[in-house]
Amino acid sequence: MRIACLGGGPAGLYFAISMKLHDPSHEVVVIERNRADDTFGWGVVLSDETLDNLAANDPASAERIREHFAYWDDIAVVHKGAKTVSTGHGFCGIGRRQLLILLQERARELGVEMRFETDITEASIEQYRREYDLVLAADGLNSRTRQTYADHFKPDIDVRACKFVWLGTHQTFNDAFTFIFEKTEHGWVWAHAYQFDRDTATFIVECSEATWQAFGFGEMNQQESIAVCERIFAKHLDGHALMTNANHIRGSAWINFPRVLCERWSYENVVLMGDAAATAHFSIGSGSKLALESAIALANYLHSESSMAAAVARYEEDRRFEVLRLQSAARNSTEWFEQVERYLDLDPVQFNYSLLTRSQRISHENLRVRDPQWLESAERWFQTQAGNAGSARAPMFAPYQLRDMTLVNRVVVSPMAQYKAVDGCPTDWHFSHYAERAKGGAGLVYTEMTCVSPRGRITPGCPGLYAPEHEVAWKRLCDFVHTETQAKLCAQIGHSGAKGSTQLGWQEMDAPLTDGNWPILAASAQPWSARNQVPKAMDRDDMDRVRDEFVSAAQMADRAGFDMIEIHAAHGYLLSSFITPLTNHRDDEYGGSLDNRLRYPLEVINAVRRVWPAHKPLSVRISANDWCGDEGITPDDAVEIAKRLRDAEVDIVDVSAGQTSTQAKPVYGRMFQTPFSDRIRNETPIATMSVGNIYQADHVNSILMAGRADLVCIARPHLADPYWLLHVAAGLGDSEVEWPAPYRAGADQLQRLAERGEGWV
Repeated sequence: MRIACLGGGPAGLYFAISMKLHDPSHEVVVIERNRADDTFGWGVVLSDETLDNLAANDPASAERIREHFAYWDDIAVVHKGAKTVSTGHGFCGIGRRQLLILLQERARELGVEMRFETDITEASIEQYRREYDLVLAADGLNSRTRQTYADHFKPDIDVRACKFVWLGTHQTFNDAFTFIFEKTEHGWVWAHAYQFDRDTATFIVECSEATWQAFGFGEMNQQESIAVCERIFAKHLDGHALMTNANHIRGSAWINFPRVLCERWSYENVVLMGDAAATAHFSIGSGSKLALESAIALANYLHSESSMAAAVARYEEDRRFEVLRLQSAARNSTEWFEQVERYLDLDPVQFNYSLLTRSQRISHENLRVRDPQWLESAERWFQTQAGNAGSARAPMFAPYQLRDMTLVNRVVVSPMAQYKAVDGCPTDWHFSHYAERAKGGAGLVYTEMTCVSPRGRITPGCPGLYAPEHEVAWKRLCDFVHTETQAKLCAQIGHSGAKGSTQLGWQEMDAPLTDGNWPILAASAQPWSARNQVPKAMDRDDMDRVRDEFVSAAQMADRAGFDMIEIHAAHGYLLSSFITPLTNHRDDEYGGSLDNRLRYPLEVINAVRRVWPAHKPLSVRISANDWCGDEGITPDDAVEIAKRLRDAEVDIVDVSAGQTSTQAKPVYGRMFQTPFSDRIRNETPIATMSVGNIYQADHVNSILMAGRADLVCIARPHLADPYWLLHVAAGLGDSEVEWPAPYRAGADQLQRLAERGEGWV
């Protein structure tokens, strides 16, 4: 093959090397617009995994690269004057210039032609495409090739919020990859620092746009800007200067990071690679990893697939998954730094944990593998904050108090509809279902949404708190749970609104009944879907009646013995229909602005709070994101909603999302709603519960330890296993969790099996 590699960075050079290793007869030329020793970065970070991949592909170049690496195992975080160090992270750094020199030498040995100081233009790209069998476009972040064929590649470029400048220093950071956070007169400024050779370190300075503007960095030249950074970080630089190698740039060298993602990576015989195809934020140090591993993959496929087209197709399919995975981690990391000022008041222990787990690539138990000593110290800190000094149990087993209610742990059995009530009355099914989950060890067990009136039911199978027999049935459950378990019970009360009079969950969700429908109410006369009936827009009499129904239900819940209540104001039900502009089209004082839309829900909440005992906590569930862009409730709105709830003496916010519109486009994934809880908890502030695709103990402990929520709700795992928490405790080696006395023999056996790495099956 005749191959032109456009761009002489790591991607282009290593692809050229890899192709020559497969077949020396390939004619490969690398075309680079800069000189051979020009480079505009400082250090490159690679993981042990990437080094192993390089060694398997080309032992000769891998050995030379290893000889020039600076290795470190630690991450140090300097925050509030404290330096927190954790180990076991396994990274290495090399100067970008040194890496390029080594790759250039290896390419020459293998017969690769290299043309430096050769500009890449739209016309030359077209010429290369005609002249060569394959054109590899590895021409960087500002790829001219990607721009030339933008209609085919369809790039999506997201310019991120923070400003940063890439500098270097002769101050050494030999012992650790170091993050430094400094509070200045204009806001917080932070640095990412790591060694890449014996006497030089990368020193990336970053801050918010507001801080950057306040300093006036945009009006400074490079040396003026560097002088300010030297002043900010003077005590960490120990008299050493900061240096730039971007002297080709006039004015300020500060930039915003652009996240690049292309719909396609190939067009005819042109293939994108490296930053031209996709970027990963520097805070996770994976840009060079992606480039080098993509080079290996494409070279392999070109020699194993039946045609070049098949090879390129496989390259796109296989590498896109890996790139998207890393970009997801990079997005999490990027957003953490963009929002870092919300975390800077955290204790240094929790702040360090939050930083280490920011990308979700490192979990709680993964940290235990990396640095068990540090994690144990962090767990002891968490337990001490929870009033359990001396314990080193996992965060999920820490107690938690809301008003006079004390939970033995932070795990919540989330509300899950059963659809087994008869005329609103809970049955033996409900008693058995909730009793089993209370015996299963969770600190707090929720009822499903329990409706405040017959017309407020979602389905004919939904339970209620509006008749004397309902109160009797719930009291039977509360008495049993309080007598036989340590669990507390929360009654979630709500009104279905426009989603009422619908079929059971296992029939057709949110679809109207085939017969026997009852009239429904909502904020506005907007049906849930074209198939659902049109609700009556509530008038003042309706509002008063429904408010009083909530109050009556709360009083019943108290008499029945519930420890806590939650008002359901999410998921498109009645109160939610007032809050979101997607369904609130009123032109009176209950429509329009967010304050107006919250007016009626707050009337209900305040009325309930007045009759609900002062020693018992009150929660409200909200949809923190309608997943409908700016047309619906956004995470920004959710923070404002939480502030109003806090002012209404709500004790904790149950942070869910979506289910308010059939037009919603949610973005699913592990713990996908936790960022909303995180933001509300750390910006409002108010206690929060996190819910949504949380199914492992690792998820629970990571969320709690990082301060992203105070309680964690587990839903479907508790349907599959009522004793989820007890089984998790055995797997974690925690023998302090309380089992029901009749079941202790089973606990003993399970713990012995767990110690031997065995299970029941």
